[in-house]
Amino acid sequence: MDLVALTETIIKKLVADPESVSVKEFETDEENTIQIEVLISADDMGRVIGKNGKTINSIRTIVQASSSLSEENKRVRINVDSY
Repeated sequence: MDLVALTETIIKKLVADPESVSVKEFETDEENTIQIEVLISADDMGRVIGKNGKTINSIRTIVQASSSLSEENKRVRINVDSY
């Protein structure tokens, strides 16, 4: 499963302006880890992060679980506008 596409799909369902969502994968120095950066409009920040970060932590859990089901089994880091 493409973890970036999964992350983008989840984020786009949460925001009011799905056209402003940008999700990209970046390399990390850590072995067996991928970094996913999510850029969204400032108005949608609260929807994606959630109270006390619960929503974004749930998204991280879903994407990490998807990674563990795949053959790659990589550690996933998701940042939303540096959150």
